[in-house]
Amino acid sequence: MAVERQYSPLDKLLLQADTAARTLLPFSGQPARPSPAIVQPDASMSPEDARHAAGLMRINHTGEVCAQALYQGQALTAKLPKVRKAMEHAAEEEIDHLAWCEQRIRQLGSHPSVLNPVFYGMSFGIGALAGLISDRVSLGFVAATEHQVCKHLDEHLVKLPVEDQKSRAILEQMRIDEAQHADSALDAGGLRFPAPVKLGMSLLAKVMTGTTYRV
Repeated sequence: MAVERQYSPLDKLLLQADTAARTLLPFSGQPARPSPAIVQPDASMSPEDARHAAGLMRINHTGEVCAQALYQGQALTAKLPKVRKAMEHAAEEEIDHLAWCEQRIRQLGSHPSVLNPVFYGMSFGIGALAGLISDRVSLGFVAATEHQVCKHLDEHLVKLPVEDQKSRAILEQMRIDEAQHADSALDAGGLRFPAPVKLGMSLLAKVMTGTTYRV
């Protein structure tokens, strides 16, 4: 029977620092799956459409930065080993999204948001706090967050330039994965948040999307 390795506080700190670096440094995350954009043809877009597509993909990239931080914070404070492992597994899957979005942003001639370290720190703190309260709250926060992400992805799929099939392919696969994460969190016992909490989360999301579209 396998014995779970016990990490010292210093080990945990170093692991968190490594994860943060791999999330925030350019091209540090290595996807396990190839980008869905690979099979889509290159298309000519006007400079305005390219900037708009890059802005939308920058928002989604920052969303994935927040997801990484959220899951890592929750894994740090989760009480049940199975919940901690679920958080760590979800974070690994989100690395694909992170790398795909960054690749596409670069292809569009732009860059990730300079505000990513700020949003990473905020999301890590929220995730850690949710984990401290209870695993059920932590899982519920995952579900509510992923539902919010799905909503944003649906909006961006409408707003993307028609010609940008590469970005569209990425967002469509992300939409599938995020919905599965939300369902898994609820199936594992996640709390269904009331409407006022969801409204507060939506308002915070609007702050993120409003600032990262351009910076």
